[in-house]
Amino acid sequence: MRHEHLPPERRSRLTRRGRLALFLTALFTVGAVVLIPVFRGAPEPEAPRRLVIPEGWRAPQVYAAVDRELRLPAGSTKAAVATAGLPLPAEARGNPEGYLFPATYPVTSKSTPATLLAHMVRTANDKLATRAVADGGKAHGMTPYQTATMASIIEAEADGRADMGKVARVVHNRLAKSMPLQMDSTINYALNRSTVDTKLSETRINSPFNTYERQGLPPTPIDSPGLAAMAAAVAPTPGDWLFFVTVKPGDTRFSATYDEHKKHVAEFNRLRAKAGPAAGK
Repeated sequence: MRHEHLPPERRSRLTRRGRLALFLTALFTVGAVVLIPVFRGAPEPEAPRRLVIPEGWRAPQVYAAVDRELRLPAGSTKAAVATAGLPLPAEARGNPEGYLFPATYPVTSKSTPATLLAHMVRTANDKLATRAVADGGKAHGMTPYQTATMASIIEAEADGRADMGKVARVVHNRLAKSMPLQMDSTINYALNRSTVDTKLSETRINSPFNTYERQGLPPTPIDSPGLAAMAAAVAPTPGDWLFFVTVKPGDTRFSATYDEHKKHVAEFNRLRAKAGPAAGK
């Protein structure tokens, strides 16, 4: 049956506010569908491993540690030095000895020998550029490289941080008097070893690191000095000492005269003989 008397149907129309609400509802609905999978699939950040470089390590020890940490064949890090473009001073002539700063470094899957070595060298440069070290070095007429070289001897020779300032004073006093430094640590470096025993014949070896026969600092640092050794190098403890010997751990004797020094050396030898051959290893 026809209902011609009924009014025609009217199409509903959205108001301007209604259209905006509908648009925003659709936008947030689509966004939720798209964003949820992205958030759920994001990878967790990589937790870095730690590479610890102790004070007093020589460059070969650092190279070996990096090889082990990165699981590389032995010699890989040493070989990378030539092409790593390390920010070394001109005096170093490409040799990073003394500039592989002792610290803890983060290691990730993106780490390479070049990136780790560069981080160490930049850190060493930063420490040498600290105001106290830089100003102290200038006051003594030393370049940063000379500061690193002296600090490396202090690092090797001092029995502990408490003695670093006195060891530094011995070095400065000997340099001022044009005396050979006569440091066993530089002989050890030349012979690629570490010992407290130095034979008379070894003090006559032909090496630029033989500070028994050659005056002045050795041509390069002999290890990686820390900040405490750098600070001692430029701010030595006041004193007139020219000699020292560590008689036993925690007991380093400093002397201004050779006669006094000989007495301390005799005490060292007496204690060594009492302890037996193993004490020198």
